[in-house]
Amino acid sequence: MAKTLFQKVWERNVVREERTDSPAILHVGLHLIHEVTSPQAFSVLDERGLTVRRPDLTLATIDHSVPTLPADEAGRPPYATPEAEHQVETLRRNCARHGIELLDIGDPRRGIVHMVGPELGRTHPGSVVVCGDSHTSTHGAFGALAFGIGTTEVGHVLATQCLFQRRPRTLRVLFEGRTAPDVTAKDMALAVIAKLGMDGGTGHVIEYAGDAVRRLSMEGRMTLCNLSIEAGARAGMVAPDEVTLAYLKDRSGTPQDWDAACGQWLSLRSDEGAAFDKEVIIDAAAIRPMVTYGVSPHEGVSADGAVPSDVRAEAAAYMKLGPGQKLGEVEIDRVFVGSCTNGRLEDLRAAAHVLRGRKVSSGVTMLVVPGSEEVKRRAEAEGLRELFTAAGAQWREPGCSMCIAMNGDRGMPGELVVSTSNRNFKGRQGDGARTVLASPATAAASAVMGRIAHAGMLEAEQ
Repeated sequence: MAKTLFQKVWERNVVREERTDSPAILHVGLHLIHEVTSPQAFSVLDERGLTVRRPDLTLATIDHSVPTLPADEAGRPPYATPEAEHQVETLRRNCARHGIELLDIGDPRRGIVHMVGPELGRTHPGSVVVCGDSHTSTHGAFGALAFGIGTTEVGHVLATQCLFQRRPRTLRVLFEGRTAPDVTAKDMALAVIAKLGMDGGTGHVIEYAGDAVRRLSMEGRMTLCNLSIEAGARAGMVAPDEVTLAYLKDRSGTPQDWDAACGQWLSLRSDEGAAFDKEVIIDAAAIRPMVTYGVSPHEGVSADGAVPSDVRAEAAAYMKLGPGQKLGEVEIDRVFVGSCTNGRLEDLRAAAHVLRGRKVSSGVTMLVVPGSEEVKRRAEAEGLRELFTAAGAQWREPGCSMCIAMNGDRGMPGELVVSTSNRNFKGRQGDGARTVLASPATAAASAVMGRIAHAGMLEAEQ
């Protein structure tokens, strides 16, 4: 029987499944933890006298609460709140007690949780990857089944290295044709979410397919899978290929028997004739640089377009954008380039390409935040730090930064932020702040123009 990529990965990791309509027990190949969602889980272990079942399959990092401003002379980061510092200290203690590897502040491997797994070669095709963070779907770019879990489930995985899960349905998103040169993975993702709606993928695992997906780098595929959750999907996946192997080769966490692993990984593709519960076809050539206009990622249109006539009243009121309003005329206050969605080297290069020889518009604050220490080192080696600062942008230390606004980086009430992150919910980037999601290139073009603009609009006016 022909099988989908999801079915193959599910079957590789099932410990027990009596019926397909009842919860199964899955083995977890990689459990990622960070300082925000793990404290309660460790407290439950302590209360029950339990230890971590597989510390070797658990990896911890500090990302959400850590400030992106430099540490003081004593090496102490300028935490936004005492609670943030307490979260970091608690994770340190828990990891030390249970023998879990922690990528601490000062570790050259530290970074946002969904970036360090791939960078270290710990994210393997065909495995189950979980984390107490909804954007764990990022790791599906490698052909892994990756999804976010709740705090109670974090504790369960720590104690057992397994997890109860009900088998989801399958949805294939097929991109037909090729994208235009100025269209990025972020634009593809926002186009998918706009097509499916905020709950169109609910109960499904999305497999992204088509020539446009195959042409994406691993960084682009991670961006695409990262945003799967914003259409309500449980996870997003891309079948492994030579691009996947080239990315993983020679990384520290890859299997010792590399050739055998590659053979298994390349078999993880949907068979010809495999049946999906649902399929959506998108004309890749029709996608334009996208932005959002509302308070949900599914409320998106072309950056050179207008607010739709059927915009929700709630969204229009909060964003102060009325029906028919041209987005290219909307002035902005702040730009954020970073996050687990778009904080990789490829993303910084794209923003830098737009900013080269240009200046951030007067009155606009622009933050550029590498997603990991590795990205920071490589970007600085290429001269990107100097390019950004010469243009008037701020270069920061790695972390989640403005994506979550719990670390000191935030928009002010009423400000409009063009952001490369993943969510534009009310208050997501600061109380009263308004968020427009965009690609790094579009964010950089907006910073230069002082209003919403994609790179083509910038070129046309200068």
